[in-house]
Amino acid sequence: MPTIVSIASGKGGVGRSVVASNLGLLLARHGKRVVLVDLDIGGANLHILFGQLQPPKTLSDFISRKVESLNDVAQEVEWGSGLRLIPGTGQTLATANLPYAKKQRLIRHLKYLDADIVILDCPPGTSYQSLDFFLQGDAQVVVANPDPTSVIELYRFLKLAALRKVITQVLSRGQGNVKSSLLEEEFSSINDVLAAIGDDGQGTLEAATQTLQEFNPLFVLNRVTPNSKLTIAYLQQMVGKFIGGDLVMLGEVPVDESVEQSMRIFQPVVDLAPNCPASKELDLIIHRLLLFIAHQKRSPSQSRKLSQRRHSGRLECIQESCQPL
Repeated sequence: MPTIVSIASGKGGVGRSVVASNLGLLLARHGKRVVLVDLDIGGANLHILFGQLQPPKTLSDFISRKVESLNDVAQEVEWGSGLRLIPGTGQTLATANLPYAKKQRLIRHLKYLDADIVILDCPPGTSYQSLDFFLQGDAQVVVANPDPTSVIELYRFLKLAALRKVITQVLSRGQGNVKSSLLEEEFSSINDVLAAIGDDGQGTLEAATQTLQEFNPLFVLNRVTPNSKLTIAYLQQMVGKFIGGDLVMLGEVPVDESVEQSMRIFQPVVDLAPNCPASKELDLIIHRLLLFIAHQKRSPSQSRKLSQRRHSGRLECIQESCQPL
């Protein structure tokens, strides 16, 4: 079963797909069998970033059962051996509002793709569809820009993702009466959420608390400028207040003209300009991500308790035995 890396954002236009496409290519060049899945229904663009303007098959073929296996939609990408892409789909009434059964079928098949790592380019925003795809990740990565609107929308996304995760956990225990309370109220802190759940004597509160503690997203700040540090601190403060944990910085990709140029010619920036500042940071992000995944594989019971320290806002594994896969 592959490791799933989900990549999401609170709003569109922050460069999430650019980050996803380049990380996928770099992982393939590290010897991984990678499948990129474009789940951004209505705004699918991963195939365009790779120069595949008219892919022969898309996610629509799987959703409509023209093909039975998701592996049949995965197509080789020119830029890297070991990298395949499942292109997204144009928005239709059927795909924009996936029924529960179809969404669950898609999620099941994602877990059985023929790959070492599956990268999900999740749709932006806070629909149940977006949140549920994001929460499938063994490593959950969020992308934002330093501008205030992006930061606020990312905080909103993380808040609702945490709630969705807790609700799913509570409902799995048969506590349907808690569902309406969590959905209808506006919470300002983790304590408010836990108070709404209450202690039923059956371990529901303890399970919800553990679920929140295990929600530990990794953060990529894209298009960074010298004035971005205050934005990072503000976001970490908000997330810490609500979830009770720390948002882990995976990397900070600087503003770089090479990225814009790569998009214009449909070539990943790590291939076009491997030594530019953005490409160097993306390569560092891959190393940190592989360390994180390796720790999960070796110690699943404590995967969210990864010993870490901050150095210039970046994640460093401080266990010598934590080596890439």
